[in-house]
Amino acid sequence: MPDPASQIRIAIVDDHRMLLDALTDWIRNAADDVDLVAAVPSWSELVAHPDFPVDVVLLDLDLKDNIPIALKLSMLKSAGVSTTLISTYSEPVVVREALNAGALGYVPKSEPVETIIEAIRAARDGQVFITPELAETLRQTGDAPKLSAQERRVMALYGAGQPVKAVAFQLGISEETAKSYLKRIREKYRLAGFDVGTKVALRKRAIADGILLQSD
Repeated sequence: MPDPASQIRIAIVDDHRMLLDALTDWIRNAADDVDLVAAVPSWSELVAHPDFPVDVVLLDLDLKDNIPIALKLSMLKSAGVSTTLISTYSEPVVVREALNAGALGYVPKSEPVETIIEAIRAARDGQVFITPELAETLRQTGDAPKLSAQERRVMALYGAGQPVKAVAFQLGISEETAKSYLKRIREKYRLAGFDVGTKVALRKRAIADGILLQSD
């Protein structure tokens, strides 16, 4: 008989009923140290559940409820709950954004239940878990995005501290065109898994990628 004090209390949230039922059965039969106390199809049912908060939530990334995943992760963290995300998506940008938002694990739904159990145990211990295949994909796609020559010029000038108006003047383009270049640069970096939303972050990235020389 497992010691209740050593068990990991978990909840599953997935709005695909068949998968929710299957996960429930699989996990209940997969590990003695995992206690599945809730399996619900919606976020609202999770937070209203009498056994919430739990130790770990296995959360479907793509619940159709229009609540940003970053907000859910923040709320769970505030409640002392660790989160492992499950999803049909395994694109690097999706995985990076989820981990950056505070998820401790990311498991594609195609993985066997043993992998999910590993992720649950890692989350209980405060450790990040992704599959070796995902880790390799992230490693291979962690390079800087390809920028055009003009995009590199805009990034260098703006990263060096020039206001948009001055960047436009020096390059002989309109201010609106300079802004559109910056928007495109930020989107390319976002898709590569890098946040350059602020001028400081963009400057740091420009230095790291050799677009801008660091001044003394």
